[in-house]
Amino acid sequence: MMTGYRGMVVILLLVLIVTGCAGRSGTPGGGSPSGAAGGTNGQSSAGGGGADVQPPADGSGGAGNAAGSGESEPAPADPVRDQLGKLSTDEKIGQLVLVGMDGTEIGQNARDLIEKEHVGGFIFYKDNIQDKAQALALFNALKAANREQPVPLFLSVDEEGGRVSRMPGEFAKLPAMRAIGDTGSEELAGRIGGVIGKELSGFGLNLDFAPVLDVNSNPDNPVIGDRAFGEKPDIVSKMGIAVMNGIREQGVIPVVKHFPGHGDTAVDSHLGLPVVEHDLNRLRKLELVPFARAVKEGADVVMIAHLLLPKLDPDHPASFSEAVIRGLLREELQFDGTIISDDMTMGAIVKNYDIGEAAVQFLLAGGNIVLVGHDYDQEKAVIQAIREAVAAGKISGEVLDDRVYNVLKLKAKYALDAKPASGPDVKAINREIRSLLEENGLK
Repeated sequence: MMTGYRGMVVILLLVLIVTGCAGRSGTPGGGSPSGAAGGTNGQSSAGGGGADVQPPADGSGGAGNAAGSGESEPAPADPVRDQLGKLSTDEKIGQLVLVGMDGTEIGQNARDLIEKEHVGGFIFYKDNIQDKAQALALFNALKAANREQPVPLFLSVDEEGGRVSRMPGEFAKLPAMRAIGDTGSEELAGRIGGVIGKELSGFGLNLDFAPVLDVNSNPDNPVIGDRAFGEKPDIVSKMGIAVMNGIREQGVIPVVKHFPGHGDTAVDSHLGLPVVEHDLNRLRKLELVPFARAVKEGADVVMIAHLLLPKLDPDHPASFSEAVIRGLLREELQFDGTIISDDMTMGAIVKNYDIGEAAVQFLLAGGNIVLVGHDYDQEKAVIQAIREAVAAGKISGEVLDDRVYNVLKLKAKYALDAKPASGPDVKAINREIRSLLEENGLK
């Protein structure tokens, strides 16, 4: 009896041990790495910087299956991906174009560009801006006209200081950036950037095509000159990054330009196509240095210049060269932010190429936003060329979504909206400018 009883006890114990082990190995999360790794690969936050990784097209966010459990974890939330999914094809295409407008008031052409073409934003020049009151009314009117559109507008200017300024005459003048560079003061450069940012943000402007990161290595350069911080890549890097950060601290998106370097040219790209004969080794030692450092410091947007670099690409200018945009900027410099072209209506392009085809090639090479600063017909031609390229499959749906996602992510990061601006405090800004100039012996 006792022997049989002991045998039964042993059998029962063995059964309990076996079932207990099986229960532990099947418990969700027990020994599984999914709690640490699930859903993190490829996730991209709407507020992330230029180096964010784009999530997969299916919105899965990467690894979602828990190892050993067979269960699927929910994909991480990505409001930018959700926003992209709600846009029509025409709305997506519009986000890839930033246009100019005629006059000092919103006209029918501008309304059509917003309501029918769904453009991503506007650039303003001196002839669009008369004084503070008019400029504020114009910018707020554009925001109001865009209120029914699914994505807020970029409202942009070239505000570098010195001779490239779009601000109305009520503001005190800022010196050329060469004068700022000559002081060697990064603190001053940062405060100058802050002043520029305050001027723009007060108007509701949210994108500034500055600072210039060209190294002015050619004294005969007809277009850069004192717009550059200096003749050495180190000073251009330090001062340019300080201005970039000063602008950004005011909630305005800085655009570093003109990649891969416009400093050693003898032709103005507004009029013709400059040719730069330097090879990659020379570019790495001089022209690329400020851009590489700005990328490491988190630059959000890079503007591509209209330059021909035969040793890199003898057939295409930088502004739609895959060797320059994808090979040099995207891959070598590891820039994952937004790439915008210089104005496609400049002589370098329209005198040598079809503007619509140039725009399509720019996007295929890795660019995100085509700048078309003048001429309503040219703006329409660019939009139509992109539309036809998408319809024909030349620009695939995957490429279209990739380019647009990048733009939407930038707008989300800076929280662009349609709220009317109240206007800058001109008197306070002027006091700050005069104080800065006096403290540093500048005029």
